[in-house]
Amino acid sequence: MCIKPRALSANGYSSPVPTSCENSCMLRIVLVTGSSGLIGSEAVEHFDRQGHTVVGIDNNMRREFFGAAGDTLWNLNRLNSATKKFTHFSVDIRDRAALDELFRSRRFDLIVHCAAQPSHDRARDIPILDFEVNALGTINLLEATRQHCPEAVFLFLSTNKVYGDAPNEVPLVELPRVGNTPAPRISTASPKIAASTARFTRFSAHPKPPPIWSHRNTAATSK
Repeated sequence: MCIKPRALSANGYSSPVPTSCENSCMLRIVLVTGSSGLIGSEAVEHFDRQGHTVVGIDNNMRREFFGAAGDTLWNLNRLNSATKKFTHFSVDIRDRAALDELFRSRRFDLIVHCAAQPSHDRARDIPILDFEVNALGTINLLEATRQHCPEAVFLFLSTNKVYGDAPNEVPLVELPRVGNTPAPRISTASPKIAASTARFTRFSAHPKPPPIWSHRNTAATSK
């Protein structure tokens, strides 16, 4: 699947349109955050196979979160060997200046945001770091997109833990707000709710808000 930016919806907002990948596919440069992680590395390989230029940012924070067992350098080395048009940068998404420099150097067509502190258990012990990575990091990426490539599609990978267990119990259409779903039962949901809210409210007053997709990772685990 590829995504063509700038399809105008009935409400006047721009939204992405999935299409089959053909020679006319508009995507050229893809940014994947958390590119050495489970989902991020799959995204890197997917778009690389399609022939797109893929830029990945990952500073191996999983090692800080989970110790030596969480080290992802092996996966980065695998990607470097398995891909053709992939470039890696060790950038921390909390570092706004570093992100700004990266976005100034390239104009991205698609941002796939996979970087996160993923553990619901660890969030209890590192609430500040958890919030900085999941909420502040997302805000930094949204702002860099708005400033430097507002026509890009922003694909935000989140987790079903934002909404508690309700999505597993009743049919639910995800809306740009938490609505009346039960309060989250774990601390990591708070920064992810903040990030989910930011992706809508940050651009609500913008004359040409960038199209933003959100995908809920229903297979999220504690590590």
